[in-house]
Amino acid sequence: MAICPPYPTQPSGSAPYGGRPARPHWWQRRRVRYGALAALLALSGLVILALVRRQTGTEGFLVGLGLAVLPVPLLTAAFRWLDRVDPGPWRNMLFAFAWGACAAALIAIVANSFATRWIATATADPSSADTLGATVIAPVVEESAKAAAVLLIFLFRRRDFTGIVDGVVIAGVTATGFAFTENILYLGTAFGTDQLTGDRGIASVTLATFVVRVIMSPFAHPLFTVLTGIGFGMAAALTGERGPSGEQRRLRRYLLPPAGLLLAMGMHALWNGSSTFGRFGFFAVYAAFMLPAFALLTWLVIWSRQRELRTVREELPGYAAAGWLTPAEPFALGSMRARRLARDYAERHLGKPAARIVARYEAYATSLAFLRRRGRLGRAGADFVVRERALLHELWLRREVAQPALDHAARMTAPPVRVVQPPWPVHGVYGHSQRYPQGAPAAGHAGGQGRQSFHGPVVPHGPMESYGHVGPYPSHGPQAPSRGPHLSYDPYRTRP
Repeated sequence: MAICPPYPTQPSGSAPYGGRPARPHWWQRRRVRYGALAALLALSGLVILALVRRQTGTEGFLVGLGLAVLPVPLLTAAFRWLDRVDPGPWRNMLFAFAWGACAAALIAIVANSFATRWIATATADPSSADTLGATVIAPVVEESAKAAAVLLIFLFRRRDFTGIVDGVVIAGVTATGFAFTENILYLGTAFGTDQLTGDRGIASVTLATFVVRVIMSPFAHPLFTVLTGIGFGMAAALTGERGPSGEQRRLRRYLLPPAGLLLAMGMHALWNGSSTFGRFGFFAVYAAFMLPAFALLTWLVIWSRQRELRTVREELPGYAAAGWLTPAEPFALGSMRARRLARDYAERHLGKPAARIVARYEAYATSLAFLRRRGRLGRAGADFVVRERALLHELWLRREVAQPALDHAARMTAPPVRVVQPPWPVHGVYGHSQRYPQGAPAAGHAGGQGRQSFHGPVVPHGPMESYGHVGPYPSHGPQAPSRGPHLSYDPYRTRP
């Protein structure tokens, strides 16, 4: 699915009376800030690369890199799949991955090494220092470093961070990048150990490390950090929501992110300390705790995604009633299968550029539904009308290509309707009295073409009962105006 900004970008800044807009200082320009952030991440990547290579050696580094990269595409694709309802910009995911792989990994390796050495010097017991560092120091340092990426996007990309799914995606991608760098270190070190001992095949430390970290638990770090992302996502979803007390709502918003971070630290500590629980401690924790937690969080994320689709179906009919959308579009935009069929239909008939236009239309319509929901809850911001008009303008520019494709997808995905056989005689095309044959199929897709046959017409059903464009203007043709229909309702007060 094509990625586009959830809201069309608008020029910022106000113009002084009778003059041009005030020019920002050089350090306030977007290019300067992005350049500084990219330079910081690149420098962190070079430093962590040198540290890992120094510890594993060149050959061990290359082996670790080749093995550690295997789960990255699968995990990234999984998180991107979760974000397909209202996809965020690619730059957020790239930043999250780079932060986890470079900045968070550098903070973790430096802080963990320093803390472990200090404990070993203070207690004169290196073995207990290693255990304490793995079970206490590492979870606190690593989860805090990964949570920094979620916090930065939550603060500075607030429009892209609206709910649980956004928090899960950003946290999961950050943890995927962190696990990638950490796996290079662990697998490269294991390969170096095998080179010294001469172990090969099944008895090698490299194979055992690969099985545990890449095959059995590639989701371990994402699972920990996702708890932090859920805390931030719930805080974002509660913003402006009505409740018994404004102070209670504010308190919950402030407490949820730290609570998620503490849960992530606790789960991480339990996972790292499983090796100290005996010979089968790791497998006991893995089977009794990690797998159920993974299944529970997977169900929560999928439920949140279905809730987002339901929001699209519930909020967009108001715009269809005002003439901006066809009656079939809210149904089609609230179904991932219908969205895919619409893109395929546009690509098959008009080419790949048309499919990209439909994908952008779907993304803008989804953002419009979420914006309207926030407006009804009273937390859309002072620029609600500007953003709403901008989104409607983007939809209106793409309606010629997108609306026929979405209408077709709605017809293809609507449930079939059973046509009941009437008890009275039915006259056929030649005027003879006929009856429907017993057992003959009498069903069709909702919103079909309505072709007459001996078994009766296809009956529309559900959202397709009034198939077609309603509103003051037609949706296609040269008579369609350059500007869309007038929005004759207040989104803050009315419901679709």
